[in-house]
Amino acid sequence: MGKETLTLVLLLICGLLCGSIVGEILSPWLPFLTKSKVLTWSPAADLEVLKYDLTLQVKLNLASVGGLALAFWIHRRMK
Repeated sequence: MGKETLTLVLLLICGLLCGSIVGEILSPWLPFLTKSKVLTWSPAADLEVLKYDLTLQVKLNLASVGGLALAFWIHRRMK
């Protein structure tokens, strides 16, 4: 994984977190920002020698999507 890819992933995660925090702060005045949809991915395998079960869950709301878009825009401006 290259340096730019790692920077993009870290910025996107920070954007999701910051957007979610801002949405929680503004939720008393703008309640539509915190209506969430849950995305879940659960890969699992039993290969006799190796067995794994992984669950990844992301809760997206309008504020976190805004933070994601802002993080992507910041990454594009850094180039």
